[in-house]
Amino acid sequence: MRILVTGGCGFIGSAVIRNLIRQTGHEVINLDKMTYAASTDALEEAWGHSRHTLITGDIADAELVSRLFAEHRPHAVMHLAAETHVDRSIDGPAVFIQTNLVGTYVLLDAARRYWAELEGAEKAAFRFHHISTDEVFGSLEADDPAFTETTPYDPRSPYSASKAGSDHLVRAWHHTYGLPTIVSNTCNNYGPWQFPEKLIPLITLNALECRELPVYGDGTNVRDWLHVDDHAAALVRVVEQGKPGSTYAIGARQAKSNLHVVRTICAILDELAPADIKRESMIRFVADRPGHDFRYEIDPSHAETALGWSAEHIFEGGLRKTIEWYLAHRSWWEDLRAKRYAGQRLGLQSVTKEKVS
Repeated sequence: MRILVTGGCGFIGSAVIRNLIRQTGHEVINLDKMTYAASTDALEEAWGHSRHTLITGDIADAELVSRLFAEHRPHAVMHLAAETHVDRSIDGPAVFIQTNLVGTYVLLDAARRYWAELEGAEKAAFRFHHISTDEVFGSLEADDPAFTETTPYDPRSPYSASKAGSDHLVRAWHHTYGLPTIVSNTCNNYGPWQFPEKLIPLITLNALECRELPVYGDGTNVRDWLHVDDHAAALVRVVEQGKPGSTYAIGARQAKSNLHVVRTICAILDELAPADIKRESMIRFVADRPGHDFRYEIDPSHAETALGWSAEHIFEGGLRKTIEWYLAHRSWWEDLRAKRYAGQRLGLQSVTKEKVS
């Protein structure tokens, strides 16, 4: 297939493209706005590969998007481009509405017009795969069953509300126009090439430098952790095998409290890069963010059965490999932080508006 991937230089998008280049014969058209969290380095060998084309542009640019469909004639769309950081959505929700809602509408409108002109097997095979989050389902209490494909929506932040709205648009285009769309929802991802403001890289880099480790509230908030390479493999299965009109909840069965994650990072770094102090002593509990959801967890049973897929990484082992990756790629994240934060370190003071998710 020739697949239009939006946001392909982001954390999850780049993992998808690496998988497509390494594991399949598919051709990739990568549309990315190249915002602060994008990195061509994350494409690895896909950068410059004959089956990968990078186009810099905005998914909300209707003229550009229509031209891409006309010129490249994709067989499928994998829509990953999104603003994703919850704290940023609280401080400035407008860009989340523009990208996640308006941008998704522009893609759907262009895809519908393009698909309507296709014929025969080409029309029947076309897919529009929209990648979303478990945060659209709201918050779970400690004893609540995990999210599934049929969990009612209850978004709590500007970010999750914008993603919920985009999910609804995608399903509406399927039911109203017949566009063969698929939605997948996933949990927290981790792994190499993740931007340093997210929980695991932020804590890893602060702990490596023996700086304070900010944790919201009392650290009991729970997240399901999925290695990004496992997620990418699942997403490729969805676009290749998924049934139009379906939803796939993709999770790892690896629910951990934020405090457990931070303490595990500290223990691994104390082993891999010993310091004069125990890193756990640097943990600092900070004021909780507004509307902080207590628990997210996905039951991936349907996706595992329907796709013949399951997460391969056990969290502690995947986390160790991730930390080893950051230790081996200091030049990447040091340059990134220097440019993004103008010489600041991501300590407690500098994360007042960049706190962990």
